[in-house]
Amino acid sequence: MSVQDVIKKSILESEMYSQAISLSTVITIVADMLLAALLGLVIYYVYKKAYQGVIYNRNYGIALLGMTVLTCMVTLAISTNIVISLGMVGALSIVRYRTAIKEPMDLLYMFWAITTGITVGASMYILVLIGMVFMIVIVLVAGKVMDSKNAYIMVVHYQGEQAGDEIIRVLGKLDYSIRSKVLRGEDVELTLQMKVKNDNLSFVEKIQAVGQVKDVTLLQYNGEYHG
Repeated sequence: MSVQDVIKKSILESEMYSQAISLSTVITIVADMLLAALLGLVIYYVYKKAYQGVIYNRNYGIALLGMTVLTCMVTLAISTNIVISLGMVGALSIVRYRTAIKEPMDLLYMFWAITTGITVGASMYILVLIGMVFMIVIVLVAGKVMDSKNAYIMVVHYQGEQAGDEIIRVLGKLDYSIRSKVLRGEDVELTLQMKVKNDNLSFVEKIQAVGQVKDVTLLQYNGEYHG
C-alpha cells in the first residue's frame, strides 16, 4: 500500500470526514452563530456611534453584521470537515473583491468583523470577548481622547493685503495652517486647515465682518480634501 493510499484511508475513516451530525454539534453551531450575530450587532453599533464621515453608510454597517456571521460559518465548516476545508480554501483563493476601501477606519471594522467570526467559529470565546473590549476602548474612548479638537477647512475670498493681515489677526492663537493662497488680480482665495476645540466657531463671524472680505466657507475636515 502506497503512502497516498494510507493518507486517503486515514482521512476517509476519520471522524472529520463523517457527515453524521450529533445533537451536541448542532447546539454548538447554533450557539456560535447566535454569538457571532450578537457580536456583529455590537460592531455595527460601534461603527454607527463612532462614525465621523459626511454620509453614514447603513448598508456597510449591515454588511459588517453579515460578514461576522458568514465568517463564523466558514470557520465552523473548516474546523469540522477536512475535505470541506480543502475545497473551501481553493474556492476562496479565487475570489476577488473590487470594491475600493477609501476610509482606513472602514478597513479596520471589516477586519474586526472577520477576525471576530473566525474566533467565534473556533470556539475561542474568552479571546473574542477580551478582543471585543479592547477594540471598543480603542475605537470609542481612545478616538475621542486623541482627537479632542474638530478639524475644519476654511476658504476665505477677500481683496487687499490689509484684509489678509486682519484675518490672520482674528485667527490669533487658533491651531491653523495655510493650505493654499490663490491670487486672481486683486481677488485672493485663502484656504486654511484648523482645529477648533468645543466647536467654538465665533471667529467665522469676526472674519466675515472684516472689510473687503467677500465670503467665508467653513467645512468640517474628514481627510478627503485635496487642495
